[in-house]
Amino acid sequence: MTDHRTDPAAVAHRATRAALAGTVDRLCVLLERTHGLRHRSALPQWSAGQVGAHLAAVFWAYCSAVSDEEPVDWAEVLPGGEPAFGPRMAAVNARAVALVGERTGERRAGFIAERAELFLRATAPLAPEAPVATPWYGPEPALTVAASTGLLLSECLVHGLDIARATGLPWRIEPEHARLVLGQAMPVMMPLALDRERARGVDVVFELAVRGGPRLFLAVRDGAMTVTTGPAPRTPDCRISADPVAFLLVAFRRSPQWKAVARGLLRAGGRKPWLAPRLTRLVPSP
Repeated sequence: MTDHRTDPAAVAHRATRAALAGTVDRLCVLLERTHGLRHRSALPQWSAGQVGAHLAAVFWAYCSAVSDEEPVDWAEVLPGGEPAFGPRMAAVNARAVALVGERTGERRAGFIAERAELFLRATAPLAPEAPVATPWYGPEPALTVAASTGLLLSECLVHGLDIARATGLPWRIEPEHARLVLGQAMPVMMPLALDRERARGVDVVFELAVRGGPRLFLAVRDGAMTVTTGPAPRTPDCRISADPVAFLLVAFRRSPQWKAVARGLLRAGGRKPWLAPRLTRLVPSP
């Protein structure tokens, strides 16, 4: 029988829950402080206020997945047909942000704080590996409770940085929080975000050694990706040693890869180190 007090997966999940709770508190303070600056540009297509609306929509969606207290009529949100991952997420984001905006007005911080509390309360009794229905990613349950918690943490960390950069306020991403995201969320998110056309005919194994942990093996073969913590499916072709915060920011396109390489925060080795830049082309920003 697994001892959930010492099981590494359970320990990491508890740490991720605690990190999410603390980060949401910081995020809500940031949103309140930047309310008057919400029109400043944060991303190429979003203002700081729109980033806040996106975060509210993300928490709304995940709460609907784990609690009956927050129902969502997904027929109003999901695009028709079967678009690729990128267009699908763009369409879902646009519609969800509009619907949440109608509900929250400018009350983003309070909305996010309430939904974060609901998510943590609803998932507290669930095992980390329990499946979570995520219709915005596809018709089948694509995530676990642990991955969902890690993804919410990543959204808060990265978009908190977007808002802070736009408004000139400080925002720090702790290395341990980045490690939790990379260990909990990335093994599920990277295969979902894989560019299947670019991956067609590819046969490569990357080893991603995050400094301080985790250690992931990313196998891409003919349009599909699997991510495991070991053993490696075969000898990796390329080994990437990565500072956790630097890799998180490069993966989400918030920092250029060349800068992290120049500072020694990303290093490639193995039999084919020149394959390292290919990883970010195979897996676009989620």
